[in-house]
Amino acid sequence: MFETAFALGLTQFARSLSFPERVRHRTMRNAALEPWRLRNTGIDALYYDVKALTADEAFYISDSIASEGLIMIVPPTGGGMLTLCDSVDEFRLCGGRNVRAMAVAGIGGSAIGAAAFARNVADAIGAPVAAVVSGYGLGDIVNEAIGGAFLFGWLGHIRSNLEVIDDVVGRPKLGAYGKRDEDADTNRRTGLDSDTVATLLDDATLNFTLIAGHSRGNCVIADALEALEVRDPGRVETLARTARIVTFGGRIKMPDAFTEVIDIVGELDWFGEMNSRPKIEADIKVPFCGHSTNTDLPGALQVTKILGEILNDKAPAAENASAQVVEAPLAPAATKVAAEAAEIVEAVEDAAPPVIEEQPVPPMASPEPETPVAVEAMAPAPSSQVDEPPAAADVAQSAKASAPPEGKTPPPAGRKPVTPIMAPLPRGRGKRTRPKT
Repeated sequence: MFETAFALGLTQFARSLSFPERVRHRTMRNAALEPWRLRNTGIDALYYDVKALTADEAFYISDSIASEGLIMIVPPTGGGMLTLCDSVDEFRLCGGRNVRAMAVAGIGGSAIGAAAFARNVADAIGAPVAAVVSGYGLGDIVNEAIGGAFLFGWLGHIRSNLEVIDDVVGRPKLGAYGKRDEDADTNRRTGLDSDTVATLLDDATLNFTLIAGHSRGNCVIADALEALEVRDPGRVETLARTARIVTFGGRIKMPDAFTEVIDIVGELDWFGEMNSRPKIEADIKVPFCGHSTNTDLPGALQVTKILGEILNDKAPAAENASAQVVEAPLAPAATKVAAEAAEIVEAVEDAAPPVIEEQPVPPMASPEPETPVAVEAMAPAPSSQVDEPPAAADVAQSAKASAPPEGKTPPPAGRKPVTPIMAPLPRGRGKRTRPKT
């Protein structure tokens, strides 16, 4: 918890330093929202793995902690500093064409939570991730007052309709705000964060193959895809064929074209279940886990681990120690058995057969004496006295045939083989269709 507290404290301290400058612009709005934004930052520190951010990154994003529509390019751990992009055009110029994954966080909607969630996704895929900040404005205060913060899965459209308050009062024009001004549609039902996500997904120069969301971020993704489906159905079909959607902490209805949606919830996630569509079954239920993804807390969803297992379509490989225990004794054991068998064979072959003294043959009527039957019975073959083991070559051949093929190691005795976290990963349209409600 110390690392989480340090990242949160540093962010709050850096934000307090920039507060006078922010109050100069839109004084009443920023003064009214600042206590709520500080609270939401603290909430996101509990629900997201903020310790994954460096001190420089936490200080860097503190000034834009609640800027709705802000885009960030978050590299994996050790991959350098994250990048802030005020618009979609700047995102392209900063290397957005090489980004293949998008992450949208929820809960408090702060930039620190969005960056932390994107860092977990980036660590899972080993590549940069585009993160869109949900933000927190005057419309969110009204939406929270009527219960939208707890029932975002059912009252999400109300939040989008209330964003007109922020447009009237004035707010930073980030993300796809310029495109909203060009759009003459007065019956808008999406927020600036959803419009930014839709604009990024609609851009033919960008190619996203993974879209990950958590909590209210799943609603943002769903609203963006539904708006894009109305505007450009062909683009939605293309995304459905090339992109995979993974949701954490809430099962939200996506457009019917998307059949490759993987819903992950914690077994103890009452908050996510309250905002999930009951007719959509969870693909993965993580035992003894709740809504949080902060690994400092018990019962947290380990986004990096779970997502890595899903994308690899298999569970982590068996421990090296187990493989060595199985593989190492195979050759010595076969050699030992073959050597013992050869010694027994040699001992049997070297052993002289019992000497039987010939007895005088009694005179018989027949002129030619016959060998008595008793003599043959008294001189049995060696095989009737000793159980002859198989030859050394046969033993070695049998051991070689029973040995596992190269690259495959049988599980140790008494241990169950490792199974994938979700075997039927690819969900074809013919196999399962998502419900319409």
